Amino acid sequence: MLAFKQQHFLLLSLLFGCIGLSSQAQTISAKQKATQGDRPNIVVFFVDDLGWQDMSEPFYKIKTAINEKFHTPHLETLAKDAVKFTNAYATPVCTPSRVSFLTGLNAAHHRVTNWTHPKANTTTDSKDELLNPPDWNINGLSPVPNIPHTIYATPFPSILKANGYYTIHIGKAHWGSAGTPGASPLNLGFMINIAGHSAGHPQNYYGEQNYGNLPGKTSYQAVPDLMEYHGTSTFLTEALTEEALKALEEPIRRKEPFFLHFSNYAVHVPIQPAPRFVQKYLDRGVDSTEAAYASLVEGYDKSIGDIVQFLKNKGIYDNTVIIFLSDNGGLSLSPPRSGKPHTQNLPLKAGKGSLYEGGIRIPLLIKPTKGHLASSNSSPVMVEDLFPTILQMAKIKDYQLVQQEPDGKDLTALMNGKSDNNWNSRPLVWHNPNKWTTPDGPGINFFSAIRQGDYKLLYNMKQEKLELYNLQDDIGEQHNLAPTMKGKTKALSKLLSDQLRLWKAQLPTYKSTGQQIRYPDQINSFD
Repeated sequence: MLAFKQQHFLLLSLLFGCIGLSSQAQTISAKQKATQGDRPNIVVFFVDDLGWQDMSEPFYKIKTAINEKFHTPHLETLAKDAVKFTNAYATPVCTPSRVSFLTGLNAAHHRVTNWTHPKANTTTDSKDELLNPPDWNINGLSPVPNIPHTIYATPFPSILKANGYYTIHIGKAHWGSAGTPGASPLNLGFMINIAGHSAGHPQNYYGEQNYGNLPGKTSYQAVPDLMEYHGTSTFLTEALTEEALKALEEPIRRKEPFFLHFSNYAVHVPIQPAPRFVQKYLDRGVDSTEAAYASLVEGYDKSIGDIVQFLKNKGIYDNTVIIFLSDNGGLSLSPPRSGKPHTQNLPLKAGKGSLYEGGIRIPLLIKPTKGHLASSNSSPVMVEDLFPTILQMAKIKDYQLVQQEPDGKDLTALMNGKSDNNWNSRPLVWHNPNKWTTPDGPGINFFSAIRQGDYKLLYNMKQEKLELYNLQDDIGEQHNLAPTMKGKTKALSKLLSDQLRLWKAQLPTYKSTGQQIRYPDQINSFD
């Protein structure tokens, strides 16, 4: 009976929440209808688990050996029309970044600090011998209140929709657990949803395998929809691209501005080769795992090229904002990648799951509408900055949020070449009070970090240890300056602690005592 009442309450909350969002959308849409023709289209290419260098377009000061492994000509072409952010960041794992993107909130603030399980009320934390993770928002994002273990927030697609945008989601969602409102993009402001649900990776990339939808073998990760491609040779990335192109026809016919959130499941595991691309990498002598990975990379690049060409053919490319990014750093565990663990993102240290640069630094391109010059910008920026940036570029200023003012900052001034010292001195914060995987790795599990200017401080919670690096001189974070720069270490540890306290960020507790670990500014020894 209790379970029934909880489900009944959930359904009522969702119903009344959606009615409220719908009413608000109708009111604002009517108000904004006259100016819809002036608004740009917006396309976001959100790639899953793509490393900072996993493309032939470099985001470093030089083209690296890793860049040379890949072939992404369409991304290279897009970069010529875009602003390239060379110091862009996300969180170390996917769901926190995706929730920050939709809400404008830092992960320490929205408390979705690890990836969410497809099944509701199920933690994804591994067991640890010393620490217990906090009671974080394991069910992810919710657009309606009073859903347990969620962040209740207004996602920006609902604001776009309310202001006359035709909103489309294609591919990976992973904003909320199954059985909660946030599991469906249709509850988050999207009018069209193809293949988005509560899981974070595909069960299978092959149409011959129905993308995992096989009798007796289907798991949470089986990709929904796409039934017309079942039993065919259509690779998942290709199927999603075809669906995106079909979905775009309707707003173009209506002459309405559109927002396309194209969230490729690639390059997330399972690392399965895309048949049309893999052979040339094998012919180069690349091992089968890395050849398969490179084929996934080239597949998403072809997808970008197909959609960009479609926009050009329709005559709307110049009035379309295009954003390209990844949700965290590249995977660096072996297996499933080849090679020595934590070397796949060199010269960056470590990879996905880590608060070292390899786990959080991402590629970011923003192509504005016609009339803006391509450029490169080295100011440190964060995934939550895209929330106010997109709304600003959509020319939407009159909107209400149930969350507080976004933590992210509008990037359009940087895009227009108006950078100043305030941007470079702005602190960026990461907070991972969770155990993502076993065993612990470099910067993985129970870490916090802050970057201000060229300096970055990491707090190892288990060891109660502080590390300091100058990223301008030491992008690989090899030389810990904390013992010799105690003043800078102390100042950044206080800045990080003050921000965590302000956001009431959660901290893990000791298993033996139940007491919360100390804040970084309570650590006296920097050695």
